Amino acid sequence: MQIRTVSLMLVCVSLLCAGSYAHADEASKLKGLEIATERKSRDMGWGDSSAEATMILRNASGQEASRELRMQSFEMLEDGDKALTIFDSPKDVAGTAFLSFSHAREPDEQWIYLPAIKRVKRIATKNKSGPFVGSEFAFEDMTSFEVEKYDYDLIREDTFDGEAVWVIEQTPKDDFSGYSKTLVWVDKSEYRARQIEYFDRKGAPLKILVLEDFRLYKDKYWRPHSSEMINLQTGKSTRLITNKLEFDTGVKESDFDKSKLRRAR
Repeated sequence: MQIRTVSLMLVCVSLLCAGSYAHADEASKLKGLEIATERKSRDMGWGDSSAEATMILRNASGQEASRELRMQSFEMLEDGDKALTIFDSPKDVAGTAFLSFSHAREPDEQWIYLPAIKRVKRIATKNKSGPFVGSEFAFEDMTSFEVEKYDYDLIREDTFDGEAVWVIEQTPKDDFSGYSKTLVWVDKSEYRARQIEYFDRKGAPLKILVLEDFRLYKDKYWRPHSSEMINLQTGKSTRLITNKLEFDTGVKESDFDKSKLRRAR
């Protein structure tokens, strides 16, 4: 697969260059923070959204399984966003509902309703590195980007898919993160994250997220309609394809209530 080949090549380049990375200085740290802050600033004010998507899970042998799901999001201007994901098919996951409250300075809060056992389980902070409903996304990947969650360093300037980008190193402040760091390719034209490389707690390359098919909404907000997470250690991958996305659909903050999660439809 072309995306996977390109991504694996980029990992090799990253590893070869790792020894030549300059020690972080104050200027590179401040520039990294400045880019992250502008990235967040350009994506504020969107309000609420509703989406329909297909999740495609692929094992190391190339066998695929698909799931249909719906997502609702609500922007919290003073904190991280709220999101609700409901799986519609296949039968073994239908009715599963996942609720996430992202926070800028406090640990994120997450709950999942599992119809097979008919109960809502809270995702413990120390378990958020676990797989999200059997996919290559982790629970902590299913939260909004908040500047305060990381320390930053501008590693280098580069190109990605023909576009000029910054490569930013983000180090999680949360001791329970499953990642020691991430490298984020941010394009200079629109401040969009084009690719994210994740490193495990031992510092080894773990996963790569490739974001493609960006579309512009409300003349301001870019959204990728294809997000593929590739596990470099297992050969598995998960691709999330957005089939429909709408803003200003009337979603309210009160719709995101853990007490209603088992009744989410």
